[in-house]
Amino acid sequence: MNYERSAGILLHPTCLPGPDGIGDFGPEAYHWINFLAEAGCSMWQVLPLGPTGYGNSPYQSFSAFAGNTHLVSPALLLNESLLTADDLINRPVLHEGIVHFEEAIPWKLNLLDKAFECFQVQNFSALHVDFEHFKSSQNTWLDDYALFMTLKEVHKQVSWNHWPEALRNRKKKALENFSNRNQTTIAKHCFRQFLFYRQWNALHKYAAEKNIRIIGDIPIFVSYDSADVWAHPELFALDATGQPAVVAGVPPDYFSPTGQLWGNPLYRWEAHKKTGYSWWIKRFQSSFQLVDILRLDHFRGFAGYWEVPAGMPTAEKGRWVSGPGNDFFIHVQEALKEMPIIAEDLGDITPEVIALRDAFNLPGMKILQFAFSNTPENPFLPHHYPHHCVAYTGTHDNDTSIGWYEKAPANECDFCRRYLSSPGSQIAWDMIRVVWSSPADMVLAPLQDFLNLGSESRMNLPGTADGNWNWRMPVDALTPRLAERIRELNYLFSRLIPEN
Repeated sequence: MNYERSAGILLHPTCLPGPDGIGDFGPEAYHWINFLAEAGCSMWQVLPLGPTGYGNSPYQSFSAFAGNTHLVSPALLLNESLLTADDLINRPVLHEGIVHFEEAIPWKLNLLDKAFECFQVQNFSALHVDFEHFKSSQNTWLDDYALFMTLKEVHKQVSWNHWPEALRNRKKKALENFSNRNQTTIAKHCFRQFLFYRQWNALHKYAAEKNIRIIGDIPIFVSYDSADVWAHPELFALDATGQPAVVAGVPPDYFSPTGQLWGNPLYRWEAHKKTGYSWWIKRFQSSFQLVDILRLDHFRGFAGYWEVPAGMPTAEKGRWVSGPGNDFFIHVQEALKEMPIIAEDLGDITPEVIALRDAFNLPGMKILQFAFSNTPENPFLPHHYPHHCVAYTGTHDNDTSIGWYEKAPANECDFCRRYLSSPGSQIAWDMIRVVWSSPADMVLAPLQDFLNLGSESRMNLPGTADGNWNWRMPVDALTPRLAERIRELNYLFSRLIPEN
């Protein structure tokens, strides 16, 4: 992978404006790609694109392989005659500033159902051929996922561990009988995935034509209530009843006195090793069908991870356990040949984590908001950045730069102003500028920072369950003046997108 000096913007597709209560892969997404190109950016970073459940977090998904069909564009379905204008008449009127999950999701699913009904009865011969090809090409995960989602639908969305025993434990006869009774619903879930992949792949292709690479995201852990855990319980640390025996988290630190209890099931790494890490390799291969570069979330977990006994109220009581380490990445590298992977190496980083990252020449991450807490020797200060890293003002897990500055201790704000040679009146842009001028090969900032937005526009506050993931960009945000201002930064610091 070529890590030449380049720049990009972090924005999840749900944040795009549009009339259906949640951003999608329709016209606004193409407008966004055009804006990036006009601004001279060559990277678009998204969060995970998987189907979300309770809490709407992209890091808690029903599948490590499937796509979030809430992102399917009704406008594009209308263009393909899978929907009619009449289908959109009762569109709910929603405020544009946030994602209205409670109203938007039922609306979108209703439209997807109408598109599927139309597909079944109308003559879409070419589309039927494409659909059959999609099912064949994705059969390593699609069949299990569609069956899993149908089971959830029939059982009122309860977690799979509350299903009848024979279905919970994947008894062959029970699954065959259920599948025979629910063939149409299973096909519906396959079709939804077909639409997601079809629309996203077209958008991805358009981005490539504009010389824009898409950075995706692989959460290290998967949700317990997922097709992956249900279909492959032998790969996860479950007890004899199918419940997690131990769960994921991070221990107490300066930011969190009780640690963070994520609750995801942990892996049985020995079981993965016996298969040559087959499930993980398929996961990487599937992800690289959708994106060009992958941010590997919680990279330190591959060197060592914090194991908490299931049932603990906090992450305080746990232990460090060795991860799969070099052996895992050797197998991944042999399968992929190239590994355009960014190591999310933040948090409690040990020499073992650094050694693992560097053994495979993976760029780590630098966050400017972490830089001003102590001395000029802080490794998050830009003059210490190596070339081979990815630098950010902040990420989806941080406050906006303005929000950070307004809440930071006085000594940090003072050091920040001194370092930036800034009075603080344009702190977000001053922080963007110093990151862009750094030695880091790749630099990004959330769109919120380019728009000078405060804490009200924060994407996620780790450790909280409510009020996250719902920010949307203002309809009139992407102005020619903003594109020109970003392009000037990219020009000044040798990060302009290459011309076609």
